[in-house]
Amino acid sequence: MGTKAAKAIDRTGEADLDDRPLAKPRPRGACPALAAPMPTGDGLLVRLRPAGGALILSQFSALARSAAEHGNGIVEITARGNLQIRGLRVETVRRLAADIDAAGIAVPDGPAIEISPLHGIDPEEISDPAVLEQALRSTLGERLASPRLAPKLSLIIDGGGAFGLSALPADIRIVARPGAQWLVAINGDGETATPVAKGAAEAAISAVGEILELLAVRQSRRARDIDPALLRARFPAMDAIRFRPSHRAKMPLSGLHRLKNGKHVLGVRPEFGQMRASDLTTLFDEAKAHGATAIRLAPGRGFFFTDFPAGAAPAMQITASKHGFSVQSGEKCEYIAACAGAGACGSAFFETGTLARRILAAAPDLFDGSLMLHLSGCAKGCAHPRPALTLTGTSEGYDLILNGLAMDRPDERIAGGRIDFAIERLARSIEDNRGAGESTAACLKRLGATGVAKALRQG
Repeated sequence: MGTKAAKAIDRTGEADLDDRPLAKPRPRGACPALAAPMPTGDGLLVRLRPAGGALILSQFSALARSAAEHGNGIVEITARGNLQIRGLRVETVRRLAADIDAAGIAVPDGPAIEISPLHGIDPEEISDPAVLEQALRSTLGERLASPRLAPKLSLIIDGGGAFGLSALPADIRIVARPGAQWLVAINGDGETATPVAKGAAEAAISAVGEILELLAVRQSRRARDIDPALLRARFPAMDAIRFRPSHRAKMPLSGLHRLKNGKHVLGVRPEFGQMRASDLTTLFDEAKAHGATAIRLAPGRGFFFTDFPAGAAPAMQITASKHGFSVQSGEKCEYIAACAGAGACGSAFFETGTLARRILAAAPDLFDGSLMLHLSGCAKGCAHPRPALTLTGTSEGYDLILNGLAMDRPDERIAGGRIDFAIERLARSIEDNRGAGESTAACLKRLGATGVAKALRQG
């Protein structure tokens, strides 16, 4: 990559970032890449996706050290498997970019293209998505760089295999099919996306180019906004495509997994998707001592150590647990999305991690996998942009939204000193009212705002 990351900073049109004032807030939905970091409550945030979502341990360690030196030492993995560096300042963004270059970390230009995390090493893979990504960027580089595209345009290339991407929604998704074929679909996940083209790699790339042209020329913000008539005019055979989505269970992220070729990968997930640089460094030192050399970022806020020796897994998992990493699938913390919170972000009204741990201890039965709890320090809702059971911090306490976003009108307001009581009452109400076999989410929906308000006001 050479000085590609540093040059990305230069493309802002400024001769020297050190002399620039703090960046102005940008519209929600913008992507905080190295060239355009996003102002947040704890400084500037940079989001990046290394090429292929892959890093050797020394590269990730260098990134952690740089995050500690130039930011606030918090590194996050997003739900889509991208990295975020927090707490930067205008004068330190350039230094971070220089460190990224020095570590040999390649960060491709244009929108992030998410590919199967075990690409190239998964024996169950139908086709290698990394190869198609390279061809896609080489052929469509100019279109991918168009400023007319939405900043958060999402592209997925799913090569199939043990850990697939069917649950991840995208504007454009390209899915490997048998016989060196690729299916191109838009606007949805592996079950809901609309197929528009199918063919060999060249045909798939051409179809993606057509979609990008529709998005750019017509200035459609996202794939869902494309006029169906225009779409069918470009893809007249789309209605004839027969495609049966795969419902095959995929390998979970956390835990030790044996691939069909006999090799192992170890999946870990940082608690609530957040890691301190010091914890990362300790974890990588331990992994290196056991022979691990590389990691693969994965959707679901975690990553895999590749070619991991199975015999070393127990010791590694103990170390990971001590430093805030989930090492077993189905741990209850997986169902909590929390932002950086007070102490790390100046916009937050409460310490999200502290409250999350209190809730896990006081009401473990809430987390049966049927719902996500979103703890948002303020109304921006950075950690989870989709509807959830949400607690939003305010100057007076907390807003409770039963199924919505952090900025939505609350179903109930909770004074700051009553939050522990409120959680205990909510958990007890669900326990008392849940029917046989009924999930937490179903019970909460049945209780509704009226039932929840009644439960919170008792006692």
